[in-house]
Amino acid sequence: MLAALGAVPFAASAAPRAVSDRIPRDTLPGGAYDRYVAGLAAEGRFSGVVLLSHRGRTVLSRSYGMADQERGIRNHEGTAFSLSSAGKPFLPVAVLQLAQRGRLALSDTVGKHLTGFDADIAERVTIHQLLSGTSGLEAPAEDVERVFQSRDEVHEYYVRRARQSKLVGVPGLPTTTHAEPEITIPALIVEAVTGKTYWDYVEENIFRRAGMTGSGFYTRPRWLTDKRLAHPYMEVAGGGRVDAVRNLDQGSPYDYILGKNPGRAFIDAPGDGGFASAPDLVRYAHGLAGGTVLDRPWADVLFAAKLPHGPASFGAYGLAVQITGGQWIYERAGGNPGVGANWSIYPDTGWVGVILSNRDGGPLVEMIGREVQAITGVAPDEGGSGG
Repeated sequence: MLAALGAVPFAASAAPRAVSDRIPRDTLPGGAYDRYVAGLAAEGRFSGVVLLSHRGRTVLSRSYGMADQERGIRNHEGTAFSLSSAGKPFLPVAVLQLAQRGRLALSDTVGKHLTGFDADIAERVTIHQLLSGTSGLEAPAEDVERVFQSRDEVHEYYVRRARQSKLVGVPGLPTTTHAEPEITIPALIVEAVTGKTYWDYVEENIFRRAGMTGSGFYTRPRWLTDKRLAHPYMEVAGGGRVDAVRNLDQGSPYDYILGKNPGRAFIDAPGDGGFASAPDLVRYAHGLAGGTVLDRPWADVLFAAKLPHGPASFGAYGLAVQITGGQWIYERAGGNPGVGANWSIYPDTGWVGVILSNRDGGPLVEMIGREVQAITGVAPDEGGSGG
């Protein structure tokens, strides 16, 4: 599959001596991970797709549940799911593509490329700080109940919010907040440098290069009509579950996402989200590893540990990276009402794991842990740098 797209597998020579290149039994069809996911689906706790790939070859691919209950369309390997924050790493890749061509520098300040920002932001905050989550910026509260009606409306809304952001911390110092301007502003810089919308730039220069034919930044009308797109089934007050895209008047009852409904966004905010299928995310991973999407040295810049988060976990550009069982894991998760997504790259051993869900109630964090255990042999509660 990947060879036909010109993808280059992860190099076997990159594996540390302590890490075996064998196919663990728990990753195989009928193995522990397969049985675990099947059990979740049987209990009604998982609807979606999981995929495990080793050096470009699919080892396990399973699909469960409905992509669109109203039309009787089942999830399958080619179904594209909303990624939510799992699509955020497309942003640093877009920025690094421009950096490798000399069209911007990571040390550039916001004001070098954009106007309309307070002087302390324009003159002090750099692209590197935005991508590494150390900008010190904060945006006004988001209007989660607004229903957008066009791409232009979405774009104007997030440009305005970015320009209303305030410097509340010290640029360059870590913060624990999830700062929207750190996503929107680099996306606007991509637009200023290229003259294209962020959505169009990523589709042309990342998705097409990597052969991600089922991926895109799709609008709500397309979400409603395209049979390849999974609808998000979110839980609502009273314990019911509805198709979020067909019920824009309803929102999540849970505190951390209170009132949100992903269907209200006509298109995902610049720098965020997107749709992808599981095989497309594998293609993306191999496009990064093989130099198709980024030159190899610039891919190293993307994945390099920037900030310590724990004993063996770190922040990178739009990613979490960790050492488990003696090997690196690069990972990005995302969630919204009715949406759960994660993709993980195991560069030392050539594995890629994908979890895509379109139903609330799935234990995404636990599923990621079970995937890691199947591939590395390290149980979720062991963690650490391993052997």
